Amino acid sequence: MLNKIEQHPIISIIVIVLLMLCINIDVIDVTIMEARNFITAREMIDDGNWLLTTMNGEPRYQKPPLPSWLAALSGLLFGIKNIFALRLPGILMVGVTGIASYLLSLKLLNNKTHALINAFITITSFYVIGIVIEAPWDIFTHGFMLVAILHLFQLFEKKTNYWKHTIIAGVFFGLSILSKGPISLYALLLPFLLGYGFSYKFKNLKAKTFSIFSFIIIALIIGGCWYLYVRLEDPITFTEITSKETGNWGSYNVRPFYYYWSFFTQSGLWTIPAFIALLYPYMKSRVSNLKAYRFSFYWTIFAVILLSIIPEKKSRYLMPVLIPMAINTGFYIEYLIKHFKDLKDKKETVPVYFNFGLIACIGILFPLIGFAIGTFLTGTILWWFLLASVLLASIGILMIVNLKRKRIKNVFYLSIAFMVTALISVLPLSKIQNQTDFNPISNLQLELDKENLSIYSLNGVAPEMIWQYGAKIPQIKSGSTYNLPKESKFAILSNELQSEELEFFQKSFNIEKKEVFDLNRKADGERGHKKRLVSHLYIFTKK
Repeated sequence: MLNKIEQHPIISIIVIVLLMLCINIDVIDVTIMEARNFITAREMIDDGNWLLTTMNGEPRYQKPPLPSWLAALSGLLFGIKNIFALRLPGILMVGVTGIASYLLSLKLLNNKTHALINAFITITSFYVIGIVIEAPWDIFTHGFMLVAILHLFQLFEKKTNYWKHTIIAGVFFGLSILSKGPISLYALLLPFLLGYGFSYKFKNLKAKTFSIFSFIIIALIIGGCWYLYVRLEDPITFTEITSKETGNWGSYNVRPFYYYWSFFTQSGLWTIPAFIALLYPYMKSRVSNLKAYRFSFYWTIFAVILLSIIPEKKSRYLMPVLIPMAINTGFYIEYLIKHFKDLKDKKETVPVYFNFGLIACIGILFPLIGFAIGTFLTGTILWWFLLASVLLASIGILMIVNLKRKRIKNVFYLSIAFMVTALISVLPLSKIQNQTDFNPISNLQLELDKENLSIYSLNGVAPEMIWQYGAKIPQIKSGSTYNLPKESKFAILSNELQSEELEFFQKSFNIEKKEVFDLNRKADGERGHKKRLVSHLYIFTKK
């Protein structure tokens, strides 16, 4: 079985990604960033706003349109309300990222098995998977950039016949810019260039000057075309949004320089191996290719340093660091596969037993934990739980057996199987229980259409609400000014109206509080409850 996986690496990467992310990915609730992307995609289809992009009818130039274009095209093919369809382009980009990681590792190492290990670590790292849901633009910008880096590496290494790499690198760099601006240029490409320069040195650059210049021009033409169009068509709005976004980098979500120092934990399953692989004095005498290891080490460290310099920090911004770190971690896994049977020093063996033993124990204990809190295990959920219990416990037992026999390659692949199984069988359990106030808004549009009522928003409505509603909910408040509808009767969706607001509106309207919509899976007061996911529906009738 393992031989077949290693003989067909690209197919294996694709299969693993599809198994992990295509079976039950639609059970996860739409996040705020996804909702913004999906609303924009929906309005591209409904209103034809493919270039002057909008969200809830208002200009949405904060993010370039390529991910929204792809979501919209997938929505046209499979249905704009189909969550799986809208997430499919991001899932496919995880596969592209894994394949590019494999091909780059193969160029670095000339070893298919080692390159495949790197790719598997990449696609099973926690935030590489999570970013598809949390921030759908990021997987596109970094995935496209990694393809550009793959061809840049070949451009730098070759002495002749590098024009193909120049063109491909330029195109994919441009697609990266068209996905999220220059983010990946700073977080992935610049650290790559620094890491390459420190480890491989730039050779024959003079002969490649025109190619490098052409690469930049191609990238700017492809990546800059949308920005130029919007700047010419809607310059005032574009300038306002750009100024606000630029200002956020230095004033919004500011964190200290050391905020990212626990970056290796974002790899999830590979946290301990990733940390050990970053111990350069320990690893330098144990790796099979010191120059390649030094390159991945520098690339990782430079990425963290550059991200740390920027005042604005969020955990998800670390996602591009996971790409070189996966390559770096692969050196440690390869060392264990080759030498673990001969290791006697407990300082080397205990971390391995702890890391993979912990994963195994989670699998083995999963059924017990589930039954301990299993008062809600009924119907379909029960069957998913039983499937998860059997598979995870079996994998856990096999991991313990192989750990005892020091067969680390088997343990590594069982870890991949654990991740795949968890995403297939455990995800449906995420909806095991809804708090008593949970009330989706998905049927409201139909109900209002029956009563021939228009709906408007006051004090803002969460993007998740607007997405689930299924159409635009126009905002009637601009600053401190109200632009009240002309209809004699209409619906308002808002935060709970305060006494002074009620007093103001009741001068002209009879107000009936109709319903409270709550998209929270957690009750008020519990961790994870978000007030913005609660909206109140009022019916306004003119006196």
